Amino acid sequence: MSIAPYTTLAALAARYDAFLIDQFGVLRDDERAYPGANDALLHLKSSGKTIIILSNSGRSGDYNAERLVKLGFDRAGFDHFLTSGDVAHAILAREAAERSGRMRCLTISSGLDRNLADRLGFESVEDADIADIVIISGSEAETIPLSAYREKLEPAARRGVPCYCTNPDRHKLAPGGRVAPGAGSIALAYQELGGPVRWFGKPYPAIYEHAQSLLKNSSPGRIVCIGDSLEHDIAGASGAGLASCLVRTGILAEKPDTDLADIAAGYGVRPDFLMDRFTV
Repeated sequence: MSIAPYTTLAALAARYDAFLIDQFGVLRDDERAYPGANDALLHLKSSGKTIIILSNSGRSGDYNAERLVKLGFDRAGFDHFLTSGDVAHAILAREAAERSGRMRCLTISSGLDRNLADRLGFESVEDADIADIVIISGSEAETIPLSAYREKLEPAARRGVPCYCTNPDRHKLAPGGRVAPGAGSIALAYQELGGPVRWFGKPYPAIYEHAQSLLKNSSPGRIVCIGDSLEHDIAGASGAGLASCLVRTGILAEKPDTDLADIAAGYGVRPDFLMDRFTV
């Protein structure tokens, strides 16, 4: 028995005015756009819908929007690109203004990304022994073992240095469709080492509050969240009181429908709808 009824994009468009759509696993994988995803976005826009791409990315929405365009997406296909990195910056910038002195920041990321630390005016360092703050925004755990991350971070965790995780995804889609530990798994390791972690992004409330502030004319009952993760997309929608649709691509693509109920029960959530893939 299915955990929720299967639906189509046309049926969702008839029922909802605003769409909060996940990036990885719904629109694209680590390497390319999913077939039909760009056309689906353009179809929703042509129907008068408001679309926010809502992503657990430690990088900015502007950066991610440019990357989508490079993958062949039309920028006219969405209204906003909002990331956990954007929300973290908005909140941490207010808090940083109240501090004195320049904070030394150790960033764990992919591709040597230091964008958030730079925007906040932090001094980037590589030594956890001298860091005042740790930012975990990405993962290269497909090539770097978690044990190496734990060893690098242990001196900061031992001193109780605050950690900001701007991408709580525990798993990521690696090249070739492989699943590897994500930034969230590294942050959990930091927490297990005794360090305090503050989480930004789905399923936590701040990113949904920020998204809804951009949807000035949409009531909560007319908003639907579309994602591939029960742990983040569906749980986040549930916590925000919004409808949700789980697509059967992405992180759970290999899981049969019969397993979804047990996985969802583990997170205490249930999607309102299922959809094979994000296409018209």
